[in-house]
Amino acid sequence: MKRKSLLISPELCIGCRACQVACKSWNQLEGTKTNNRGTFENPPDLNPALYNKIRFVEVPSDKNDMRWLFVSQRCMHCDDAGCMKICPSPGALYKTKEGAVVFDKDKCIGCKLCVAACPFDVPRYDRNDKISKCTMCADRIAENLAPLCAKTCPTGAIKFGDRDELIAQAQKAGYQKVYGQNDLGGLGAIYAFKEPPKFYGMEDKPQIPESVVFWHKVLKPLAVIGLGGAVAASLLHYAVVGPKKDKEEKKDE
Repeated sequence: MKRKSLLISPELCIGCRACQVACKSWNQLEGTKTNNRGTFENPPDLNPALYNKIRFVEVPSDKNDMRWLFVSQRCMHCDDAGCMKICPSPGALYKTKEGAVVFDKDKCIGCKLCVAACPFDVPRYDRNDKISKCTMCADRIAENLAPLCAKTCPTGAIKFGDRDELIAQAQKAGYQKVYGQNDLGGLGAIYAFKEPPKFYGMEDKPQIPESVVFWHKVLKPLAVIGLGGAVAASLLHYAVVGPKKDKEEKKDE
């Protein structure tokens, strides 16, 4: 089966956020209570009940004023997925035949290593300490149905189809860069950009943290054969999660 993908074109997005509503509806996700922060962007970030969020990016225009770009923030469904590399619980994170990276809450142990391993800061944890994120509507695409965000989008800013065909469409349309075409083995959510990636709030070259690579190549094989696996996992958890947590706590203070 050809790999499936989402093609996201920020210049075509009108910020209606119908995709956010459709995603919540299909996945039966509860509403998020928020406060007015002086911006139309809402909620402020991804959360366990928000798999897809439209970021409002204010950028200069040719007319010496500002203009809006609306950029979908979601799981990128990397072919070389850092979250899968680092996950110590078999089957908690896995890839479907269509290329979507999905999760099994029953097998998630709540270690949060996937949070540290994701270059895009996507995984979130629910009130039961279980992973929660976009699945590219894996249950729909398995039945040859488009993800509901793509089906709902009124402007074609989110398209779904065979990955190679979507890349060819974006290149033919003259976009400067198809973001994610080759990064991390090729992303399952690719972006048609007219400007450099940083213009849209994206890293030029997203990379899996070195600590994750070390775990995958060195410590994880030792854990599998039982040679200091628990110690290795504990050290890794402190290395990639502990300092980050301490830093966040100090920031909150």
